[in-house]
Amino acid sequence: MSRYSLSNSQLEISVDALGAEICSVRSKADGLEYIWQADPNLWARHAPHLFPVVGKLRNNSFTHEGKAYTLSQHGFARDQEFVCIAQSKDHLAFELTASERSLAQFPFHFSLQVSYTLQGNTLATAYTVFNPDHKDLYMSLGAHPAFICPLKAHETFEDYELQFDGLNALTVNKLHDGLITDDTKVLHLSDHKLHLAASLFEKDALVMKGGQVGHVRLSSTQSGRGVELHCEGWPYFGIWTKPHTSQFLCLEPWYGIADTEQASGHLSEKEGIICVPSEQTFHCAFTLSFL
Repeated sequence: MSRYSLSNSQLEISVDALGAEICSVRSKADGLEYIWQADPNLWARHAPHLFPVVGKLRNNSFTHEGKAYTLSQHGFARDQEFVCIAQSKDHLAFELTASERSLAQFPFHFSLQVSYTLQGNTLATAYTVFNPDHKDLYMSLGAHPAFICPLKAHETFEDYELQFDGLNALTVNKLHDGLITDDTKVLHLSDHKLHLAASLFEKDALVMKGGQVGHVRLSSTQSGRGVELHCEGWPYFGIWTKPHTSQFLCLEPWYGIADTEQASGHLSEKEGIICVPSEQTFHCAFTLSFL
């Protein structure tokens, strides 16, 4: 296991080369840990990166240029070893490139770079996807950071709220067996806030289309501690915890989304798919501020 660190006067951060995954963000002031510690009895991940698909494919497969491929939910990047290509006290960068193993599941050459930059109490995560090939690259990507919730032993999940500045309601597309549907529900916010309850996640994640969420703050109504996420311009957003756990919450900006039950299966026709032309680059970023 290869772990890398970022540190300043406020935070100590640890990143694993496996999946280029953040596995710890700890306050220097009081030692408070913000990142879910991957309890294998509940959910054995911290903050995986979703690539080259976000969510579930219909029948866990897709076709491209007449050939069928099998690809599991959220793709393979989260389970691959990245190479650290840059390191300083406040910056880390990792790269994953195509291999014989990846080409068997996803017939495209690519370079996926994930970088982290620490400034004060804010961690910026940036993605760069480069297409080195002569043909178009079709892909999606997303983030899936999980935060301990509640942060303190005397608190409960229901002591926390999500604040969406400027929003009075969220339109949520329902999921069925992991696939997105056209069936929607409206979650009305009180003073731009959604109070957490386990019942919100009994039927899987809350998925929002249309770039509704550009900023969200998860915080304790008791202490004010928590995390603030900025992801302006990201077209999709997910909020999830494993049902019947109430120990962590994932805030997930996405460039991509799960298939519908009616999806054609052709990768180039998939909703939310990004086309990166030959020798071109796709870039996006978001920030997390730890309160």
